[in-house]
Amino acid sequence: MTVDALDARILGLFAAEPRVGVLEASRRLGVARGTVQARLDRLQRDGVVRGWGPDIDTSAIGYPVTAFATLQIEQGSGHTTVAEALARIPEVLEVHTITGAEDLWCRIVARSNADLQRVIDQVVIVRGIQRASTVIALAEQIPHRVLPLVEAASS
Repeated sequence: MTVDALDARILGLFAAEPRVGVLEASRRLGVARGTVQARLDRLQRDGVVRGWGPDIDTSAIGYPVTAFATLQIEQGSGHTTVAEALARIPEVLEVHTITGAEDLWCRIVARSNADLQRVIDQVVIVRGIQRASTVIALAEQIPHRVLPLVEAASS
């Protein structure tokens, strides 16, 4: 799927103001309402837009500590089985299969450093996890973003 300049403008507007209506978006973008709606429908159908929910700040809901863990899993355990078990731990926000000496990368949040130890203890008892290495984030320098990539893809 390719994203053109109008798609990028639509995505940028809805990312900045998720509650803007289609009619208002069409007015601001200078295109027909039906065009905006059709583009949004296509972007969602094609998986470009994965959801319309709020972007939640974990610090604001009581989880100010962010950590990243790399996990080594036992041969034959299977990434999917381990990931399914990790998904049951609410503080595990993301899990990715990676290349290198370790097998999985996780983004974890906690209420405090002491609470992080509790979460790590839950992670390492997951059947199939052989070893874990964790680092604590001190500050967020660049928050998760995709709009610069959307703009680059549209040009």
